[in-house]
Parts: sequence; C-alpha cells; structure tokens
Amino acid sequence: MDKYLVIGNPIAHSKSPYIHQSFAKETQQTMDYQKALVEIDDFEAFIQQFQAQGGRGCNITVPFKERAFELAGQLTPRAKAAGAVNTLIFQNDGIILGDNTDGQGLVGDLLNQGVELKSKRILIIGAGGAARGCILPLLEQAPTSITITNRTYSKAQQLESEFEHSALNSVPLSELKAEFDVIINSTSASLSNRLPEVEESVIATAHCCYDMAYGNEPTCFLTWAKDLGVAQTVDGLGMLVGQAAESFRLWRGVTPQTSKVLATLREQLS
Repeated sequence: MDKYLVIGNPIAHSKSPYIHQSFAKETQQTMDYQKALVEIDDFEAFIQQFQAQGGRGCNITVPFKERAFELAGQLTPRAKAAGAVNTLIFQNDGIILGDNTDGQGLVGDLLNQGVELKSKRILIIGAGGAARGCILPLLEQAPTSITITNRTYSKAQQLESEFEHSALNSVPLSELKAEFDVIINSTSASLSNRLPEVEESVIATAHCCYDMAYGNEPTCFLTWAKDLGVAQTVDGLGMLVGQAAESFRLWRGVTPQTSKVLATLREQLS
C-alpha cells in the first residue's frame, strides 16, 4: 500500500490524515496517510529514511517548509516563488519534487465561494511566508492589482521586488487608501486574537475579507470586517482542504471533491 505522511512539530492537531483518508475513500485510492512528529534536528534524515522505505510523498508543515525547499531536488515554479515547500513527491527516478499548494488552496477556496478575482483590486496584509506562497497563484487570476502591506514595510517592498510584476505593488500601512475589492489577512494575528493595524476605512469598503486563520468561531478579523459592513467574510478552513486536494492530485492523478470534507470539518469545529 502506498504510504504518505504529514510531518511537523507540533503535529497532534493536524487534520490532514482525516482529509486525505476521506479523499482516498471518495476516489477509491488504496493508500495510507498518517502524521509524524519529527524532532527539529531530524527532518532531513527522516525524509530520506521514509523515501528509502517506499514512502510516496509527504505534506510538510511548520516549522519545516523552508527546509523541505532546500531538500527537494526539483522545484515547481510556484514552490520557487513561495520559497517554501508543503508537498514532496518521491518520483520513480529517486528525485524529490517539491511543490507548494497553499496558494492554489487559497485561490480555489475564493473561487468556490464565488469571489471574483479577475480584474479586481486585492490587498494582502502581511509579507511572510503565507503571503509569499499565494502571490503567484493570485497573479495567475489576472487581477487589476495586488497590494502588499506589512507592519515592517521593507518586507513588503522585498516581495514586490522579488516578483517584479506590473500588477504587484507595496504600500506602507499608514498610506493605505480604501480602494480594495478583496482583502486577505495572511498574518497570524487572529491566532492571538489581535487585529492587523489597518484603518477601518480600508476594511469597510471591501466586498470580501478573507482570513487564512480559522477556528470554531469567526476570527476577530472577520468579526471586525462584518461589523464594518463587509458583505462576505471567509476563513481559511477551505484553504486547508483545498491545498490538501491539490497535494492529493499531484500524488494520485485524480482531483477529489472538497465540499463534503469541508462541511464535516466545519461541523466538527462548531
């Protein structure tokens, strides 16, 4: 039986085994998917051992995504753009292919929610790895513009310079104007119940606000946006399921449906 793992530290909270086992049942794939807690110093050796034992691939989560990027023998364009890898494919020639499906998960979830991206003005709050991973997939949707803002403005500028795309720009938090259709919070602020340092007027005129975080209640960012009159607010649970579906497609050559798994996870959270 083909074996797959999700690897992280910590990892006990991971929903990936449930998600992938559900995908396998739905698509009638014979595979085994488990989670593995790996010590910080053991990551590379663990991956190589799992591959040698016949493993077929891995999902990678915190804190190993950058190290998976370095370990991979080949990288997809979106992995190169993200500077991090969340999916490893062990190829028949022994080469490890690294990909990043996080941005595809985000875009897929937005489209599934009926959010238009083409010819829209998008704001990304935050300039860390989560933001970096979604820029290329968002650019592929042909928005009018993508603006990056961040508390440390130099990090936003760095992302702008790395991608060198005419639709991409960076703006200091203090200079943001209320001119965005879709606002994406890629920061981890919601995990500690903090709001990003963005003026209310910027948030209030958006059609959709998206938070990459999720929980059993709407995040503080989404509650804030709704209170300000934003019509559509979406959390990151669909992104989690969507990135998993893209990993599954890369491994098994079939794209699973996400709606049932997402509905079950939503019910479990609530």
